[in-house]
Amino acid sequence: MRAPAVGKIEYKRGTDAGVINQGLYYMSWLTAHRSTFDSLVRDRLGASAAAQVLWSAPRLICVAGDFTRYDAHAVREHRRSIDLVRYRFFGNDHIGLETVASVTGKSAVGRRARRRATVLPSPRKQAGAMAQLAEAADEVLLGLGAGVTRVQRKQYAAYQRLRNFACVIPPQQTKVLIYLKADPKGVDLVPGFTRDVTGLGHHGTGDLEVQLRTERDLERAQDLFRLSYAAA
Repeated sequence: MRAPAVGKIEYKRGTDAGVINQGLYYMSWLTAHRSTFDSLVRDRLGASAAAQVLWSAPRLICVAGDFTRYDAHAVREHRRSIDLVRYRFFGNDHIGLETVASVTGKSAVGRRARRRATVLPSPRKQAGAMAQLAEAADEVLLGLGAGVTRVQRKQYAAYQRLRNFACVIPPQQTKVLIYLKADPKGVDLVPGFTRDVTGLGHHGTGDLEVQLRTERDLERAQDLFRLSYAAA
């Protein structure tokens, strides 16, 4: 039975481009110290196993709470073989894994291999300008910090640090509604953009409503996102 191909698994809890950068760093270190790895395998498993380790196609597997479309594009441009794997919790005892991108690149010993990439459609991806705006807001919220996670509820998506700091409602025909934990009394409210919904019924948590209709709205909402993130 042949020994497995050399590989590296890198894990991050949230959405963090560092999972790819760190994984590539350690993969490069591993391939640059082949003799050390071979010696370790020889000591633990014997000379026969060490002789059968496959160095021709090392692979990096990155596991994280989520990845952005920029991550998927970046790995397709890289010469390494890389898998981006998203995990999801189901209840307290089950976890699911989904491959976001899988790329086979040039081998570590310089042999050329054809690159192929498969990007699975995101469950967040929907048609329409508002859906694209909601997807862009998702990337901004997940990118606020390494500890941010997204939990999909029936009526909204909750973004959490230690607790919820933002809730995104499924896109409407002309706008995307986001509810933040930021105190509305500390914000200069702008009609048609921000609204104090304290005491008003709505899906999600947070008393500051942000209405997104354009990419420009998303840009000016980012300070509010950071304010809410800090409050959580």
